[in-house]
Amino acid sequence: MKELDIRKEIIATCLKMEELGINQGTSGNISHRFEDGILITPSGISYDLLKPKDIVFVPFRSKKEYQGEYPPSSELDFHFDLLKAKPQINCVLHNHSTYATSMAICRMDIPAHHYMVGVGGGKKIPCAPYATFGTSELSQNIIKTLDGYHACLLANHGVLATALTLKKALNIAVEVENLAKQYIMAKQIGEPVILDDKEMDRILEKFKSYGLKK
Repeated sequence: MKELDIRKEIIATCLKMEELGINQGTSGNISHRFEDGILITPSGISYDLLKPKDIVFVPFRSKKEYQGEYPPSSELDFHFDLLKAKPQINCVLHNHSTYATSMAICRMDIPAHHYMVGVGGGKKIPCAPYATFGTSELSQNIIKTLDGYHACLLANHGVLATALTLKKALNIAVEVENLAKQYIMAKQIGEPVILDDKEMDRILEKFKSYGLKK
């Protein structure tokens, strides 16, 4: 994709997060790999005010050498570190959706109560250990937690989804919120029945041809 197209898609995805109700205000952030670095949302600017030129470029050679009128997101560390460490992904999407964040506040994984947990790449949606936002400690916690997964919760914080495309990352983030809502609601009427590892192995194998690549 051309740089301008990526900048426009980042803004469109930010606005879509708000439209879908999985993010609000200036919370959350998005990044996309571009050439020898990343394009990332700036810090503290409402999505509806963003223009393509406001998206910040940060080269992989140094987090401090960003290019743009505004500084990059306060969560630059984990976006930068994930995209640098994982060449198999192009996009990182972070939001504070209500139900998934509620489970993150309780420091709970989302278990396999529904087969769609498989969209996260494994047999649960794991919750990364807590660390202060914008720190290298949080970044390292996320990288470790995402080993083998496409998505995770961030303790007392929110949700993170990774993918080859922003469309896929957004789809994953929306599904994580749906799964969290299902689990919380099911807990109100009984104890959710969790699919066992053998069944999840079958599901994950089927997901390889499920059409979720993009």
